[in-house]
Amino acid sequence: MTENVINLHKPTDPPTGANSPTVLTVVPDPAPAPAAPLWVRSGRAIRTAVTHDVTKTSARAAARHALYVYGGTRIVTRRAWEARTPARYERLMRAAEAAGNLEEAREWEERGQHFREARHRRRMDLLHSPIEAAKGAAVSAGTGVGLLVALGVCMAIATKDATEVVTPLMAVIKFINLMITIVQVVWGPALTISPFLALLALWSVGAHQKAAPSWSMPEQQRSSEGEPITPSIVVKALRDLGVPALRNAIKEMGDAGASMLGPIRIAGCGVEVDVTLPSGVSTIEVQNRRRKLAENLTRHEHEVFIMIPVAARTVRLWIADSGALDEPIGPSPLATDETMTADYKKGRAPWGQDLRGDSAGMSLYQRHLLITGLSNQGKTAALRSLALWLALDRSVEFLIGDLKGAGDWAMFIGRARVLIQGPTDEHVIEVTEMAESAVDEMNRRLQAPPGTEFPPLIVLVDEAQVAFMCPAKDEEKRPYGGSKATSRYFTAVRKIHNQGRAVNVLMWQGTQDPTNENLPKLVREGAHTRASLALGTESQARMALGDKAVDGGAAPNLLRPGLDKGTVVVASDGIDIPAGQSSITVRTHYIDTDTAHAICERAKALRDGVTTLSVLKRDAPRDPLADIAQVMGDATRVRTKDVLARLAALDAGTYGKWSFLDLTRVLDGTGAEPYKSDGVMNIARDRITGALADRDNQGSASASE
Repeated sequence: MTENVINLHKPTDPPTGANSPTVLTVVPDPAPAPAAPLWVRSGRAIRTAVTHDVTKTSARAAARHALYVYGGTRIVTRRAWEARTPARYERLMRAAEAAGNLEEAREWEERGQHFREARHRRRMDLLHSPIEAAKGAAVSAGTGVGLLVALGVCMAIATKDATEVVTPLMAVIKFINLMITIVQVVWGPALTISPFLALLALWSVGAHQKAAPSWSMPEQQRSSEGEPITPSIVVKALRDLGVPALRNAIKEMGDAGASMLGPIRIAGCGVEVDVTLPSGVSTIEVQNRRRKLAENLTRHEHEVFIMIPVAARTVRLWIADSGALDEPIGPSPLATDETMTADYKKGRAPWGQDLRGDSAGMSLYQRHLLITGLSNQGKTAALRSLALWLALDRSVEFLIGDLKGAGDWAMFIGRARVLIQGPTDEHVIEVTEMAESAVDEMNRRLQAPPGTEFPPLIVLVDEAQVAFMCPAKDEEKRPYGGSKATSRYFTAVRKIHNQGRAVNVLMWQGTQDPTNENLPKLVREGAHTRASLALGTESQARMALGDKAVDGGAAPNLLRPGLDKGTVVVASDGIDIPAGQSSITVRTHYIDTDTAHAICERAKALRDGVTTLSVLKRDAPRDPLADIAQVMGDATRVRTKDVLARLAALDAGTYGKWSFLDLTRVLDGTGAEPYKSDGVMNIARDRITGALADRDNQGSASASE
């Protein structure tokens, strides 16, 4: 008998396999984060409300209008005090003394004394004025009553009514009574609103004078537009410049520090003002703080220029309208006027505009030119614009060397006699020989009869630093680059600088990032016109423009690379510079490549076609052995001294500097070496003929092989 055993215990392991149940897991929601304390939430709300733009704008407006009232009160009080006291004269006298102008100080002292005397007389007159006033009132009252009674008598006679005698007098009494009644009605309200009217008047004065700090002004007035330049703003800027002597002198002047200032004149896109510095303050102390002065005037550094005029202890400030220098100037007249021509001798090239907005014309007559700057600042475009204008004078010849070779001067093909383009040593050699050919032309002109007129010859080398840094040497081991006496390019440039101007042979050079190595001192000082775009340091500015220009306020190192492209600082007598200044800043017109090609086409049309050489034509190299045979003629032998003289007469360029050593070097190993006869060195003709025959035979044998 089978027994079924029933297990009464519930299994603890869940079943597995296909019949296993689906298990659902319920995950409870995370507990909410505890709420921030009330004081934290309140602080956040208060901070949001306080820092909101609406709150800031409202607070700024409230502060501004309140400060208008305060500033207006100060202005009115000062005006009233100066009107009743000699404070104005004393203030101006102290200002003149601080500025060292004793003559003006004595004048203000005299005026103050006259004011005191007049005020004393007025006060003495007040002692007698009550009696005089009483007498005058009595006389006026009696006269008035008499006139009214007389008028009443006339009316009584006319109307035959005796009561009309007092009618005019009663009418006046009634009018006075009416005025008293009106005053009684208006007096109370007038007393109530008079303080508000006074505050409104003070607010109006303060608002008109902008008597509130800049931080309280609306956003539009605090933007980059900058504050208008006023005497008080200039004085405050100078006071806060950080020069103790200047600050103390202005404090002694009181609010009349503006006595240091000349008239503020509108000058182009800005204003100009001369500042006479107090005794003990040097102009260099102001020049060295240009950035701080600009920031005190709410301008950028490049918008303030400090120049030194003729007057002693005076600086001239030119302050641009904020953002005005970032606006482009108009196109060049060369691009807009297709009928324009040039006059090398009397004309001026339309180069650009000065900071006053006036046209800046450059005279190029008999002036060597140097323009430099950092890379990619518009040097080539500025130099090319001058050449494009001069190309419109049909008498001008050009020899151009472009040692960058990027096609910036390609438009002069057909206008320039020579155009060399490329940056290699071979191109430097060609440019050097071009400059040396100009030296030969200069020497030819110098030896011409006096009074001979010569057409202008412009030797233009762009990227001239490549030539100065060239390591190549010629066959005689003379370097093409460098700044030694044996350096060929350097020597050619110096010769043109020394004497070329007199015969209209001029040297124009464009260089970048000047140093003593790539722009030697003698070369840069030989230029009559020196211009500089943005540079990196003051020492480079002195290289580019000279110490005098930099000491006088020229600062191309403060131009902004990339932002002030095409802006040049010029030191030259060929451009109009304000009296007392040693340089001028010019924003040059930019002429793009397509426009430059169009201008050059007009220049080519003004003259017959010119064949432009890409390299200089070189004569075939001389054959010294054949030349020696030629100059000896039929003579059996000739002294070496006479051979050298005949060779120099044959070709001075090749043999003019030859010596006995050069002659020996050429003949050495040929079998025709010089020999001594009768105590002198000679050369035998038959030996020279034999040497030539041997050389020809060797050449024929080599060709057959």
